[in-house]
Amino acid sequence: HMQLVESGGGSVQAGGSLRLSCVASDYPSNLYRMGWFRQTPGNEREGVASLDSAGSTVYPDFVLGRFTISRDNAKNSLYLLMNSLKPEDTAMYYCAARYGVIGTSTTPSLYTHWGQGTQVTVSS
Repeated sequence: HMQLVESGGGSVQAGGSLRLSCVASDYPSNLYRMGWFRQTPGNEREGVASLDSAGSTVYPDFVLGRFTISRDNAKNSLYLLMNSLKPEDTAMYYCAARYGVIGTSTTPSLYTHWGQGTQVTVSS
């Protein structure tokens, strides 16, 4: 059973940076889509970054230029570097994956595997 485990969350002041990590227990396919999402209480989960096995990446406008998604195949790890953090970036952040497909997406329903989440809190 493939698992995703996130780490790296924490508390930071506005303008600061954090790097989230996600380790996958297995990679059942050379084709994959992976992404980072976030969610606050009472709101829907939203995508903040995605990459695929072809090396394509996509970001929504509200994080473009501040967040960077990357992958280390040797470590089975996915990362999200978050710079210039704002209080509105406060949320639970989740790593997600889908295998056997290609193409990026920030739509939660297009992912099949999810981590448990790591909390990010940005204070003003």
